[in-house]
Amino acid sequence: ASIGMGQFVHMVRRNVPIIYIVENNGVYGLTKGQFSATADQGSKLKSGEINDLPPVDLCTLAIELGCGFVARSFSADRKQLVALLKAAIAYDGTAVLDVMSPCVTFNNHEGSTKSYDYGRDHEGPIHELGFVAGWESPDVEFKDQESIQVALPDGGTIFVRRVDGAHDPRDKAGAFKLLRESDPKTEFLTGLFYLEPGKPSLLGMLQVADEPLAHLPIARTRPPSSVLDAIVESLR
Repeated sequence: ASIGMGQFVHMVRRNVPIIYIVENNGVYGLTKGQFSATADQGSKLKSGEINDLPPVDLCTLAIELGCGFVARSFSADRKQLVALLKAAIAYDGTAVLDVMSPCVTFNNHEGSTKSYDYGRDHEGPIHELGFVAGWESPDVEFKDQESIQVALPDGGTIFVRRVDGAHDPRDKAGAFKLLRESDPKTEFLTGLFYLEPGKPSLLGMLQVADEPLAHLPIARTRPPSSVLDAIVESLR
């Protein structure tokens, strides 16, 4: 959210096929625990210092930039996190997963909004989520009439059961509304905020071959002279 922000913006904009997992602890743990750009306004350090600056919400930013898979989870919520990781692996494009991961050294105390106690007391899952890969048996606990099923191009399926009948992850405007309304309340929402299954990835737009480029024969990587001549002529 600070040094890597420029790379983050263009990675999402290009839809590079990558799983971007943010270990979000609200501090710079390697340099003695100063507030990071994701620290909540009004949160407190162990030293007693109060953060006066508003945080960068990476989920809202990712959706704004056009990311097709945006989710948030809690490192102590194993069931939800595993399902989201499986779904992110199956997604063909940039998948942003913001994981609140309390820093046990600098940011796991009373007054911190990134502590385990705060997370357990304030986590609000927006739905129950399960993922079934294309080759797995669909062993999920949701009833059909209570769940949303979103098929991914690789054959996998994401099952979403709405906890309160509210959020459909395919609703981009709804995702913005949910995140923006939760911000002033300091609510810690987790789940799959936005999913766009058919969004073309960078490799698809560039028509990159499935085989490793280093293994392709020269005949497939070097255009014949007639093709090169045509390209040169078109640029005159």
